[in-house]
Amino acid sequence: MSLRFSLMGPVRAWRDEKEIELGPRQQRAVLAALLLNNGVRVSIDQLIDMVWDDPTPSAVMALRTYVYKIRKMLPELDLTSRDGGYTARAEIVDDCGGEPLEGLRGTYFDAQRARLGDHRLKLREDCLERELDALKLQAHVAAFPLRERPRALLMRALYLEGRQGEALDHYHRARALLGEELGLEPGPELRRVHAQILSGDLTAPRRPEQLPPDLIDFTGRAEEIAQALRTLPGTVGITGMRGSGKTVLATRVGHLVKGRFPDGQIVVRGRDVAGELLRAVGVENPVGDKAALWREKARGKRFLVVVDNVRDAASVRDLATPGSAMILTSVRRLHELPGVTWVAVAGLTEGEAREFLRRSIGPARADAEPEQVGALLEHFSRLPAPIRVVAGTLDSRPDWTIGMFLSQLEREKKPTGALPSDCVAMLAPMIAADQELSDPERHLLLCFARQDAEVIDSHEAARMSGADPGEIERMLESLAGVHLIEPLVLGRYRLPRFVRLYFMLRTPTLTG
Repeated sequence: MSLRFSLMGPVRAWRDEKEIELGPRQQRAVLAALLLNNGVRVSIDQLIDMVWDDPTPSAVMALRTYVYKIRKMLPELDLTSRDGGYTARAEIVDDCGGEPLEGLRGTYFDAQRARLGDHRLKLREDCLERELDALKLQAHVAAFPLRERPRALLMRALYLEGRQGEALDHYHRARALLGEELGLEPGPELRRVHAQILSGDLTAPRRPEQLPPDLIDFTGRAEEIAQALRTLPGTVGITGMRGSGKTVLATRVGHLVKGRFPDGQIVVRGRDVAGELLRAVGVENPVGDKAALWREKARGKRFLVVVDNVRDAASVRDLATPGSAMILTSVRRLHELPGVTWVAVAGLTEGEAREFLRRSIGPARADAEPEQVGALLEHFSRLPAPIRVVAGTLDSRPDWTIGMFLSQLEREKKPTGALPSDCVAMLAPMIAADQELSDPERHLLLCFARQDAEVIDSHEAARMSGADPGEIERMLESLAGVHLIEPLVLGRYRLPRFVRLYFMLRTPTLTG
């Protein structure tokens, strides 16, 4: 579930799309004071001074009562108490109308209302900058005639509509007003837009929308999606073996939240992540410190950035910016990256995998052979990518039963030549993983797979290979890091069925 709050207007809260009743005014005042200090510990004395201008001795007990009720009503708020104070961590949105902190009175809230009013004005101008609607900008300028930023935006909008004369005339009128009212010349932003209009060097802002289409047959992953939604706009890392659906999950999450990031969505798949980000916002030939330049370009913006198949931590380090969000996918969990909440994905649950296959080949066909469906899904460790290929193969062979497909798969466990192209497609995630293995790692997996072993014991692995036990342990941990084996207890690992299947079928034609 997703919990979010607004302080713009009355203090409000929503769980998913349902609004929550927050109780009496003083209780809402306590909640507002905690939210205004989001993530910061506030002492009991500080909270009392915020909520009551002239507190009575009973204020401490009243405060504790309100905090108790808030915890009970909003368990997801993560309201913690430590050293005589409280800390709340929450997602606060600024998309509601009305006076900030409406209905709350007192010295503290009056000061915060003024601060939030300025913040809202900036947010409104951020929206106007994205839209560049001349009519809306003219109305805003009329309401706030001495603010230079909306005047610069209006000049930009007029020029981009082909109204160059009006844009220049507006500059001269703004200059006259500022001189008359404040005794000032136009500031740097107004002067820069004026110069760009005169030189013809003014272009429309670029809003990237690179998120690929969502899959209509996406199935499952409810828990993983919920964890990602709780983390954003922080940085989410999705890790799992190839074929587990990391990219598809990142895309699904991206579509669910893209409305919260109005400056655009950027997808990067290359190694030069900072360079690709800069090119997405119009910097074609970035030079120098690209990460610093990206942070400068992203300042004050709200981008959703998806970096697919991150190979090393250095390529994405120092790229996160306030207000924007990053979703990373990586086979290996990058422990050295700070501030990342990692979501691990493996095979679908049994129910999800069955539903995925049913959607693909039709309920009647899947339900006719429930045992065979279960066996088929287990062969591929219920991983979405190979299941999709299996479903496509079955769809192209309407006369085949699932039992026939399983029989063919069993026969091919002792290959005598090149594998059929469909089989290669099913095994594509493992073929890619195999190409990055060292020879000793590959040999170890081959030995255990050909024994059809479900469990790998580090002592048995050392005996089989003749290698040093310490080296074997490091090798096994490396394989676990890319999800080709799964840790059970110290020194013991599970070999997934899909990995066993691949190494049983493995021939030189697959990797050569």
